[in-house]
Amino acid sequence: MKAAVCREFNKPLQIENIRIAPPQEGEVRVKLAACAICHSDITYMDGGWGGTLPMVLGHEAAGIVMETGARVRNIQVGDPVLVTLIRSCGHCADCENGQPYICATPFPIDEDSRLTSEKGEKVGPGLHTGAFAEEVVVDQSQLVVLPKDFPLDAASLLSCGVITGLGAVVNTAEVEYGSSVVVIGCGGVGLNAVQGAALVNAAPIIALDLVEEKLVAARVFGATHTINPLANDTAKQVRALTHGRGADYVFVAAGSPKAFEQGLDLLAPSGTLVIVGMPPTGQKIEVEAGNIAGSGQKILGSKMGSTRLRIDIPKLVALYEAGNLKLDELITGRYPLDQINEAIDEVRADKALRNVIIFE
Repeated sequence: MKAAVCREFNKPLQIENIRIAPPQEGEVRVKLAACAICHSDITYMDGGWGGTLPMVLGHEAAGIVMETGARVRNIQVGDPVLVTLIRSCGHCADCENGQPYICATPFPIDEDSRLTSEKGEKVGPGLHTGAFAEEVVVDQSQLVVLPKDFPLDAASLLSCGVITGLGAVVNTAEVEYGSSVVVIGCGGVGLNAVQGAALVNAAPIIALDLVEEKLVAARVFGATHTINPLANDTAKQVRALTHGRGADYVFVAAGSPKAFEQGLDLLAPSGTLVIVGMPPTGQKIEVEAGNIAGSGQKILGSKMGSTRLRIDIPKLVALYEAGNLKLDELITGRYPLDQINEAIDEVRADKALRNVIIFE
């Protein structure tokens, strides 16, 4: 099969022929139809989170089941499936506590990648997935069976960007009806935080970004107001829109410590800052601790939108089928695998919301 391999950080991906081993116990082989490009893939490509090379990145995918290993349950050959990086053992403390999205249990595939180059070297699956490739072998917990006629390019977006942004609002923060919301950063994740706020009838919903085109998109996804911090006194405007209080919730979808600090300045007393974006390793923020305690404010981390795949994905599928969830509007361009570097460059340059690799 063909795959886009990262062999050096800060270098273009290389299209190579890769061998993929059959799935072992609890694993599934999927022929991919689509894989969206996420900024997390780019951060890995740039060396922001380290990692062992060579690796195949990509983790927002959907496709058709080709083969199942022993003890695979409720997944059959021919099923259309969503493929995500969320992987859970089902029996550790986090899984038992209803938090499978932070399961840290090691899996056999971590020690013995199912991918090898033509020369026989092991190639790691980035983010437990390796979906910039025609096929993947993943644990069964990373899959959700989709309706037979569900569009797989749209489905790929549910794997990370949608659930991370929307889930931060609905699951992590549990935003209440009528609460004021600010979203900092209107890429794919931020737009879905906006969309989540609209779904729970938050008001106002204020979107912040430095790129005007993204602010236009934020209006489409449900923002009631937009602010470009380069041209406005952001704190003053947010307070004017929230009766002088500041926002009940601020979601930081940009992987920027400066954005986290800005978010704190926009909070109301007793407000909640939700950190969604992930900056490169080693970056820190400064917090005036007394202000947090004195105002009764809260800071929450949100990993993958606190998503429980078997519960949340069917709900999102139903919302899309009812016309109440925007997925197609997130796709800026569709590219074949051999044009993946061009597709990545557009995302890196903020010229795309989500570019999707389409496999024939």
